[in-house]
Amino acid sequence: MSSLVASYRKNDEVLEIYYDSSPMDPREWDNLGTMVCLHGRYSLGDNHSYRVTDYSSWEEVREAIEKDHDIAVILPIYLYDHSGISLSTTPFNCPWDSGQVGWMFVTKQKLREEYGVKRVSKKLKEKAEKVLQGELENYSDYVNGEVYGYIIKDKSGEIVDSCWGYYGTNFQQNGIASAVGEEWAEVLN
Repeated sequence: MSSLVASYRKNDEVLEIYYDSSPMDPREWDNLGTMVCLHGRYSLGDNHSYRVTDYSSWEEVREAIEKDHDIAVILPIYLYDHSGISLSTTPFNCPWDSGQVGWMFVTKQKLREEYGVKRVSKKLKEKAEKVLQGELENYSDYVNGEVYGYIIKDKSGEIVDSCWGYYGTNFQQNGIASAVGEEWAEVLN
């Protein structure tokens, strides 16, 4: 069984939250964005044909991606590697343990298909940027093992409810609080 993170008792029931020991890689979902990561020690992001040895700068990688694809939105991906990995579209403050690791993008065609539009507007690009940032946040949670599940047991210890695959450490925001119901939501604050 996965490691217990927290346990709450209410009346005769127990809510237990665990690390999800076999979460699904969010890059296997139907994502809007494509992640092109180039790192010597980690295999991150989506499968692609770009190789770190073919480029001398991140701008060259960006230019190659833009040459190969009709880009609507492209965002840098930064990595902070210290007692775990954090990913972000903005740089980290630590110059020793962080730096750029790739690019995340969505094509105009993908936006047209996803949102059923003919024209990719500025507003749609802004919306797509937020979606890409959310996808990167989920992926960062995944690579750090910040994926959870819960079990609710009755007074005899029988499991009455359980669910897994909640990404992120905030149980109010990641969906666990909604899933367990109002009677448990207050203990998760």
